[in-house]
Amino acid sequence: MLEPLDPISIIYYRPDALRVWTYPEIKERLSWYYEVMKDLKPAKFIIAKHIESPVNPYRKDLSIEDLWKIHRDLEKEFRKTWLSIKNGEQKLGSKRPEYSFLDVKIAIVKRMLRECSFCEWRCRVDRTSGKKGVCRLDATTYVDTYFHHMGEEAPLVPSGTIFYGGCNFRCVFCQNWTISQANPYAGIIVDARKLASIQEELRRSGARNINHVGGDPTPNLHTILESLKYLEINVPQLWNSNMYLTREAMDLLKDVIDIWLPDFKYGNNKCAQRLSVIRNYYDIVTRNLKIAYENGDMIIRHLVLPSHIECCTKRVLEWISKNTPRAIVNIMDQYRPDYLVLRMPKRFKEIARRPSLTELRNAYSYARKYGFSKCPEELCFKE
Repeated sequence: MLEPLDPISIIYYRPDALRVWTYPEIKERLSWYYEVMKDLKPAKFIIAKHIESPVNPYRKDLSIEDLWKIHRDLEKEFRKTWLSIKNGEQKLGSKRPEYSFLDVKIAIVKRMLRECSFCEWRCRVDRTSGKKGVCRLDATTYVDTYFHHMGEEAPLVPSGTIFYGGCNFRCVFCQNWTISQANPYAGIIVDARKLASIQEELRRSGARNINHVGGDPTPNLHTILESLKYLEINVPQLWNSNMYLTREAMDLLKDVIDIWLPDFKYGNNKCAQRLSVIRNYYDIVTRNLKIAYENGDMIIRHLVLPSHIECCTKRVLEWISKNTPRAIVNIMDQYRPDYLVLRMPKRFKEIARRPSLTELRNAYSYARKYGFSKCPEELCFKE
């Protein structure tokens, strides 16, 4: 059982966590997240529970095409309701239907798990049969650890962080390689009800949000979505991911996530292929960032890689400035050689070191060039 946090402990770990909301720009750009965090508005998954499904979506005679049609119809009603609540024009009623928009999402994601297409590997493995996908997981969800994370961005601290095993990337410098690649089966096995209880425990003990991370949370989409059915406490849902989801997975996720915390590592496909062994990275991630941007608040992380300022940092910041200008950006200087880079420094010579001071200065110079102001603490925003 996690002990409730008090303000003194928050100040001790992260002095800027309490004062960050005194900055109007931060509060305005994260307004939805802030109001859910303060329990002034219902989280999106709660709204989804109140949108009635016209049928029992778990019926076996319904095809997945039938379910997607119902989903598209209900999505329109959900978005209208969400925006009305967001703008203060409507309050959510107390009555819930027998079957909801969330149930439709759960029914679809369970069908998808039989021919898995959660991420753009689209490996089509029947993970319900015990077979494992590219993510190295079958249908079982493993939680390596969960706790109040005090090292996240100031608006998020303390963040109720859940580290899931498994990942669809193969980053050669991964700092969480033990749970993403080496042993994604560590920790505890959780079903949807257990995961809901973990989220409730984190929230009741002082977490500002539920931070789904890993590894990567995407392979565990089925358990995460179903857990929201049993979650009976208002808390912002945060998606902390490499954003390599399929369009279908994004359609399921976008109506339940309140704040997005995506990694945007590479400015091209070639670097992503070499360092994360991933295909069509730039095209897929930029598509998904646009979808996320229209469906919740966003803090984008960009990890500055040594020798990748021109090919990656510059292009990432340029893209953000043009396509998601209201997003907050964290230009991260925490890179260090790890995992395969540490074992094979000659093979990955260009990233076998920390970023130089000159490289970091160049990164912030490009941020200024594309209109980003240095915000209090580590965050930047486009003016």
